[in-house]
Amino acid sequence: MDLKEARSRAQELREKINYHNYRYYVLDEPEISDEEYDRLMRELLEIEREYPELISPDSPTQRVGAPPDRAFQPVRHRARMMSLDNVFDERELMAFIRRVESQVGEVDYICELKIDGAGIALTYEDGVFVRGATRGDGVTGEDVTANLRTVRSLPLRLLGKETIPYLEIRGEVYMPKRSFLELNREREKDGQPPFANPRNAAAGSLRQLDPRITASRNLDLICYEIGYVEGKAFRAHEEVLGAISDWGFHVSEHWRRAGSAQEIMDFCEEWVAKRDELAYEVDGAVIKVNDLGVRERLGSTSKAPRWAVAYKFPAEEKTTRLLDIEINVGRTGALTPTAVLEPVFVGGSTVSRATLHNQDEIRRKGIKIGDMVLVHKAGDVIPEVIKPIVEIRDGSERDFVMPDKCPACGGKVYQPEGEVVARCINVDCPARLFESILHFASRGAMDIEGLGPATITELMDKGYVRSVEDIYFLNEDQLYTLTGFKDKSVANLLRAIENSKGRPLSRLLFALGIRHVGSHVAEVLARRFRSMDNLASASLEDLESIQEVGPTIARSVKAFFEEPRNLQLLRRLKEAGVNMMEEVEEGPGTLEGLTFVLTGGLDSMTREEARRAIEERGGRVSSSVSSKTSYVVAGSDPGSKYDKARELGVNIIGEKEFLELLEGGG
Repeated sequence: MDLKEARSRAQELREKINYHNYRYYVLDEPEISDEEYDRLMRELLEIEREYPELISPDSPTQRVGAPPDRAFQPVRHRARMMSLDNVFDERELMAFIRRVESQVGEVDYICELKIDGAGIALTYEDGVFVRGATRGDGVTGEDVTANLRTVRSLPLRLLGKETIPYLEIRGEVYMPKRSFLELNREREKDGQPPFANPRNAAAGSLRQLDPRITASRNLDLICYEIGYVEGKAFRAHEEVLGAISDWGFHVSEHWRRAGSAQEIMDFCEEWVAKRDELAYEVDGAVIKVNDLGVRERLGSTSKAPRWAVAYKFPAEEKTTRLLDIEINVGRTGALTPTAVLEPVFVGGSTVSRATLHNQDEIRRKGIKIGDMVLVHKAGDVIPEVIKPIVEIRDGSERDFVMPDKCPACGGKVYQPEGEVVARCINVDCPARLFESILHFASRGAMDIEGLGPATITELMDKGYVRSVEDIYFLNEDQLYTLTGFKDKSVANLLRAIENSKGRPLSRLLFALGIRHVGSHVAEVLARRFRSMDNLASASLEDLESIQEVGPTIARSVKAFFEEPRNLQLLRRLKEAGVNMMEEVEEGPGTLEGLTFVLTGGLDSMTREEARRAIEERGGRVSSSVSSKTSYVVAGSDPGSKYDKARELGVNIIGEKEFLELLEGGG
């Protein structure tokens, strides 16, 4: 076969394979056997192997196989990906309809299911898929093209004879319920934490640096909107949905045209009742004005269109039995009662445990061991016991009593006056040590990859680790005795431990688990005192004088450095070579005495980078607007802080003016 024949045959094979991908992955109506499909793919691979110059971006052979990327590049959306305002009941939905129809008269609406996944924008040039990006802040997302190529229902070339010069399609990448359950089973088998819900799993899978991992996650895609198009015009949203489907995208079949509030509510109530029948998770319905000309007249606010709204379904609730209440001991000694539940599938995953917070909360809800209880996921993430079903009690239920001895070590339990949390005060408690090491090694702290729960437990059981600092004195011989540890895993863990020694002081302070010292306060302390020795010798007055600290945190920090056991811990960490200094770039000090509030997204930096830039120059960042605020920095899609600043007459500046201030030009 010469080059000309190969080019013609490769094009024919690409068209055939893309067509059959559409039949199989989008329509779920395959026309050929798996064997025949594999034969076509093998033939195309052989041609492209012999003539690599024939490989094109829309070739189905290019879905998987790109090398892992080291970072995701920013992508600016051609048209902003706006968020939607939420409504939670019929009254709020009626208010939305009244607002629309008071401006434009009676209109038709399109009701669609709100897929619980990750929003994406897909760009096609001359019909070929060239780029895919996450929503990000609505203006700028991240380039995840290589990962999106692995989603089989995504067409690499648009179907149809018509050539569209430029097209941006909006959609939702999701993980089907069955795939989610299988993934979590695999993760638990491998000792990894399960994903809380399919949305998190889909978003996490899209952001894998290695597309081969994304490919293994069985993601799917539903498209619902055109963000931007050249060479085409539409009059109504139902025409848009038809075009998207004709181009080869998967469009949900569960949309409906509605001409009244009652028809909209009927749609919402129908799917609240039927949501379990779907192969994917939904968290609401999206109600959109159908007429695109009317949409133009209605316009948008700074963050959401006035022509659409999301009707949020109530969190799914299930009934199950509370079998027992166990006590978990945290790193600070806090005793937290945890409900042990008869396993129940709710909110996208199987739930068998839920925190009950403290004894006061159990009393307030009137929960007893043995109760049938109502369970949901707070924020669609955290399992929560809502209430007991008291009407069906049979007398076998019993009250919960907080133990007066620690269940892990038998030590004394103390509940300070005015606090709702009881604590184990034994510093040698094994449960406290386990949680302390887990926190110390976590990603936001010292980030010791490979030091997970199972490894920590075995290190403690074998007596290799009796305190946090023992991590840095582990040796090869000890690690080789751990279950499943071979040459590579031993070398990797030792390397991770060694690398962690160079973390900045702020990370170490957070890792130490000083009560009330989170990651932000740890950064503030590290920047102010520059070294562990300086912080250890700081007076209570020095600590209290820091804006973000205050009396409670100051007392906690002071108490930590007065405890001999903690001083011994720090001495041994220093002996092991752990960094005790904070390198702080000296800023020009141009923002001394100024208070900033950040709202909306910035193109040139993240919110965290902006905060650091301000603080390095002597300024302060506040989370709320007041009359004492010097500047509100308004990026794209600003929130309510922008409105508050206007109300109070506070200076509002854009990104350009903010950058000039940072450079000393203000």
